[in-house]
Amino acid sequence: MFLARKELWFSKKRFLLIGFIIVLISWLVFMLSGLGNGLSDLGTAAIRYSPMDLAIFEEEAEFTLSKSTLPGAMVDEVSQLDGVTEAAGLNTAIGAVLKGTLADEEAANKKTSVMFIGIEPGSFIEPRLVSGKPLNADEEKQVIVDHSLALEGFAIGDTLTLNGSETEFEIVGMIENQKLNHLPAIYLPLDTLREVKYAVPGSDMGIEEAVSSIFIQVNGLTAEQLTEQIDGIEVGDKKAALNGVPGYSAESGTINLMLWLLVFISAFVVAVFFYVLTTQKTQQFGVMKAIGASNGFVILTVVSQVFLLTSLSILLGIGLTYLTQMILPEGMPFNLLTEHVVLYGLTLLGTSLLGSLFSVSSIIKIDPITALGRAE
Repeated sequence: MFLARKELWFSKKRFLLIGFIIVLISWLVFMLSGLGNGLSDLGTAAIRYSPMDLAIFEEEAEFTLSKSTLPGAMVDEVSQLDGVTEAAGLNTAIGAVLKGTLADEEAANKKTSVMFIGIEPGSFIEPRLVSGKPLNADEEKQVIVDHSLALEGFAIGDTLTLNGSETEFEIVGMIENQKLNHLPAIYLPLDTLREVKYAVPGSDMGIEEAVSSIFIQVNGLTAEQLTEQIDGIEVGDKKAALNGVPGYSAESGTINLMLWLLVFISAFVVAVFFYVLTTQKTQQFGVMKAIGASNGFVILTVVSQVFLLTSLSILLGIGLTYLTQMILPEGMPFNLLTEHVVLYGLTLLGTSLLGSLFSVSSIIKIDPITALGRAE
């Protein structure tokens, strides 16, 4: 390590150039990670950050909320099963709201598309508030809304009017990072959503107290075991529910492919740089071997250089990413998760170290006499 630090300092211009390229690559990796998570949150945050373990859907609904309709009585049936600790039904509907009442001409001209999510007030799937108060089971016309609606001018205490009707709601609370299908979520009592969604007679297909899905928390119960106990359902974990959201798999797959390509490209770049540097230092390694340095010592010196240079460059890339996050527009979908920073940081470091091992074979083959120019 001592020799590695000495050479890094002695040839600092050369290594600064290599480090600068690694900084740019790592910066791009972390930025893409944040943007990818942000896009995923736009489509799936209401499911992704839900505390549920398993989700029950109608059979052959492909784990998609919009395709599934279950009877509300099934919630009580499921909650009584062994291994189920909590069960809560929810229903969803896409709609649009006006800020204010129909008498407000300015509000009537501005419609905002939203995702209504009906839940039982006080159930375990009710999101945590960042301001205001939670839903009240005795107040049917109260809602809590995603904080992104504040950018549209909505605030606690405002009145919302459902587009196409005279139904009005009062905003009583704000929640954070709750979106579904790229729409801000509005949570309201389940019975209220049913009145809105199934206002047309027969639209509920004769299913009493219909819900789209039942989210549950379990203790040792598996999806397969639950499916065997109840007919006409399919059960999936959170990953299955996320993949059931339209467009999620395509979006996440594209971003992940770009990220991992960048990771392996960075490993290749580091490998090429240090292979070239190794071939340029053949005589130096020959001298080291001539005075008694072993192959292991020389290889450790090269690997130590890669470790120091890559580690510092990745840390700088992380710092640049957090600085960039501070100046991004508020409405930009960007969510940099700490666990992903650690994952991609360690992966970049690991692949760089593996890439540096390409120069190991050339170090082992160095003959001190040949390297010193005393033999052909």
